Amino acid sequence: MLREAGYTIKDACAALGYSRSGYYASKRSRKAPERSAERDADLVARIKAIKAEHPFWGYRRVRAWLVYREKIHVSEKRVRRIMKEHGLMATQRVHKTKRKPQGSKPRAERPRQYWGIDMTKFMVPVIGWVYLVIVLDWYTKKVVGWDISLRSRTSEWKRALDMAIDREFPEGVKGKGLMLISDNGSQPTSRSFIRDMATLGIKQIFTSYDNPRGNAETERMMRTIKEEVVWINEFESFEEARDKIGGWIEGDYNKRYVHSVLGYRSPEEFEELYFRQIAMKEAA
Repeated sequence: MLREAGYTIKDACAALGYSRSGYYASKRSRKAPERSAERDADLVARIKAIKAEHPFWGYRRVRAWLVYREKIHVSEKRVRRIMKEHGLMATQRVHKTKRKPQGSKPRAERPRQYWGIDMTKFMVPVIGWVYLVIVLDWYTKKVVGWDISLRSRTSEWKRALDMAIDREFPEGVKGKGLMLISDNGSQPTSRSFIRDMATLGIKQIFTSYDNPRGNAETERMMRTIKEEVVWINEFESFEEARDKIGGWIEGDYNKRYVHSVLGYRSPEEFEELYFRQIAMKEAA
């Protein structure tokens, strides 16, 4: 435009007191957003697809999925910027605790040492409340057992635990030092449940009102199941709820779900790595 008016860029900059380097830099900065948008187009599409399947994921987990599952090398800063620009950031309400935790939660040092067991319920309109019980390995974050039913009896808790024991201790659990963490609900404190745990040699650890973190690992896993499956589906039958939740636990979660505390590995990948390292140490 300056040349068409009969002025050179040098003369115009001199008349306005601008440096030519500053002039060219301003032109580059105006083009930068367009170039950035072009470079981000494919990444934006992938992030939107991920958020459509996992609406509660924040930028850290989205970035971890891109890097460790889809092998797309991208920085956390770039993913955060894109998600913020496109309104894809996860919002989370922070609730202040009304009581101070007393004591600490157990810390697992190996698989099959501490298991947590807990129950939650959700509504299926055509039938009413449905109850989900899970058993979680605190070291690998693997859901080792689960049960979905229309009742919340002790027998359903036992069924989830039986699944876990059959899978993880095919030769028997007695004498293996397994400890089971739960709240003080009617199911894990029932006579039949306590009697069965004693028979199997499983030590029970009960959380207390003064220690709300006592079963935190299992409770957080329950929230993940709700975010990933329950809250984003409208189940039309008990069978559909069971199939979708069970399929997510066995396929998506245990095999592929990335955990930052596991080095962005899935529970089964982390468990496999642990036992492979143990075998290497024993062979050395």
